[in-house]
Amino acid sequence: MNHPTALIADDEPLLREALRGMLARAWPELEVVADARNGREAVELFETHKPQICFLDVHMPGVNGVEAARSIRAIDRNTTLVFVTAFDQYALAAFDQGALDYLVKPVEPERLAETVQRLRERQGQPPASAAADAARPEDLLAQIAAQLQRGGPQPYLQWIRASVGQMLKLIPVNEIAFLRSDEKYTLVVWTEGEALIRTPLKELIDQLDPEQFCQVHRSVVVNLRAINHVTRGVNETADIHLKGRPEVLPVSRSYLHLFKQM
Repeated sequence: MNHPTALIADDEPLLREALRGMLARAWPELEVVADARNGREAVELFETHKPQICFLDVHMPGVNGVEAARSIRAIDRNTTLVFVTAFDQYALAAFDQGALDYLVKPVEPERLAETVQRLRERQGQPPASAAADAARPEDLLAQIAAQLQRGGPQPYLQWIRASVGQMLKLIPVNEIAFLRSDEKYTLVVWTEGEALIRTPLKELIDQLDPEQFCQVHRSVVVNLRAINHVTRGVNETADIHLKGRPEVLPVSRSYLHLFKQM
C-alpha cells in the first residue's frame, strides 16, 4: 500500500520543520517528500515529486503561496491544497467555500488533527469524485490572488516571531508589554521574557493595532493594556509604570498629549 505524500512550503525553516514534526505525530503514514523555501521552489519540487498534498504558506517572497497553488493545480488538478497562513481572512474564505483547507499560524495540534481527518477522508475518494469540483478551487484561487494583488486590508499582527537560542518563539502580540528600538534591532518584552528581532520598530508600528499599541517615544511603543499608571515629570515629560514589570518607560514631550486625559 502506497503512503500518501506531501510537500511543505514556507520561507521560515524552523516553521517548516515544526509542521513536519506535527504531521509526523498526527499522521504517521504521511510521507513529506519535499520542503520548499518559496513558491517558485514549491512548484519545481512539485513537478519532481508529484506529492498528493501541498501545505503552502500564503505569504512567501517572490512567488507567493496562492500563485504557487495555481501553478500546481495547472499541473495536477487532483492535488489537495492546504494553506498555512498568518492572515486567516484569505484562508477562511477558502474554507467556507469547502474547496480548500487552511491552518492558521501558530498551528495548533487540535486544528491540525481536524485537517488531517479531512485529508484522510479526501484521500479515500476516487479521482473522478475529486475532479468533479475541480473548477471551484481555480475560481477561488483567482479571487484570493486578486485580493493579494490589490493589497487589500491586512489584519494587524497577532504574534511576532523571534529567535531565542536555537528555538523560534512565536510571541502573542496581546502579551507584549512594550517594544523598544535597540540599534539595528527591536527589543520585544512580553509576559514570559524578552527577545531581539531584526524588524525595525518603525516597520512594526504600522502592523500593530493602534487601539492597543501606542508610540510614546521615538524608540518606544507600549501596549496600553500593560500600563499600570503614568506619572508626570519635569519639562513636559512623563513616565509609564507597567503592570507586573519593573521597567519605567519614558514619554517624550511629543507624545505627552496622548495621556492628558489619564
